[in-house]
Amino acid sequence: MLSIPNHSLKLLVVGAGGREHALCWKLAQSQSVGKIYCTPGNGGTAQEAKTENLSIDSLDFPALSKFCLAEKIDLVVVGPDNPLAEGIVDALTAKGTRVFGPSRQAARLEWSKSYAKDFLVEHGIPTARHVIARSFEEGKLLIKQHDWARVVKVDGLALGKGVFVCDSEDQAEAALQEIFTTNKFGAASETVVLEEKIVGEELSLLLLCDGKRFLELESSQDHKRRFDDDQGPNTGGMGAYSPVPLYAQHREKIQKTIIAPLGLALAQGKLAYQGLLYIGIIVGKTASDDTTIPRVLEFNARFGDPEAQAILPRLKSDLLPALWATTEGKLDEVELSWAEQPSCCVVAVTKTYPEKSAKGDEIQLTKLPENCAIFHSGTQNVNGKLVTAGGRILSVTALGLDRQSAAQRAYQALAGIKFDQMDYRRDIARERSICR
Repeated sequence: MLSIPNHSLKLLVVGAGGREHALCWKLAQSQSVGKIYCTPGNGGTAQEAKTENLSIDSLDFPALSKFCLAEKIDLVVVGPDNPLAEGIVDALTAKGTRVFGPSRQAARLEWSKSYAKDFLVEHGIPTARHVIARSFEEGKLLIKQHDWARVVKVDGLALGKGVFVCDSEDQAEAALQEIFTTNKFGAASETVVLEEKIVGEELSLLLLCDGKRFLELESSQDHKRRFDDDQGPNTGGMGAYSPVPLYAQHREKIQKTIIAPLGLALAQGKLAYQGLLYIGIIVGKTASDDTTIPRVLEFNARFGDPEAQAILPRLKSDLLPALWATTEGKLDEVELSWAEQPSCCVVAVTKTYPEKSAKGDEIQLTKLPENCAIFHSGTQNVNGKLVTAGGRILSVTALGLDRQSAAQRAYQALAGIKFDQMDYRRDIARERSICR
């Protein structure tokens, strides 16, 4: 049995985005949870049931550990990638605090794309062909030598903005120049992965992993490009929907060629992982392989944003036992129940996103239609007013009888929300093909 204490639990959620608001919102519904602290949180988490914002920096591990010990925090849930990459789990567990999330080494699957590619190749998991460049000159030479190398990826963490999908050698060279000469991505761009382009449709598969086994969450599909019809630069995510029919169509193949090898790596001790493993998958073909198959695009070491906002409202079960079981190696004792209704999540941003953020503009909310929720990202409460404080401001998630009705309800709710320079995509949850 799970060792969940009988007392009212105290939780700490680390992060400030829509993902963290969705986690607080869902965990607050648990009868086992009495108090949630969120650091630093946002304007939405500040108003969420059972939840209180803190001002501790998410990378100040000594201060976080001191708070956890003083307040007798029962479980820490880590949302963003940076704290994981810097070793927050290692730091807090060393002081005796229970944490949901992978160690720094395990999270390397996300914070180093070159490491992840090597892992995929080693374990025979389908992925795009790739080469590695560690300088602008080396990259230029490689794109000349390999006419298939047209997707340019920053090796490290880049807030979802370090991927350049190019159509020509000139575009790929321009992307390399931006990465290596502007220092836009800092140390994350010391290494670059050059990949073959895949044409197809993408899906996100999130798995809880307790070190021994996986437990799948429902599938979702993110919309990364800034503008409708998948135009414009990559972003942290402009919306998502769940479930994805594409996953049901290719589930057997995904299980056999992706999930099973990952399970074997766990069993053989070649993958030490506890937490949430996000697998970005594309079902498509390349110029060199006309076979439409599922391939892994990327790993993330945490809940996706906005995937979390699309998935968690469909979860009928209590989330707390699943997270707790993950930390104890007991996911075999957990079963999750899901609502049949599809969800659609649409992210509202400032028009200048992703280049510039907004700050201090008042936000006017609206009464939500039934089966809708608002999850805040870049918001703050200042002098009794809710104002903008970021690029992605908030997201609206709606459930419906089908995907189209869920999307219609989400857009109906968005129509009643106002802030200066507000913008959002109008095509979330439509059928589409993409290049990655």
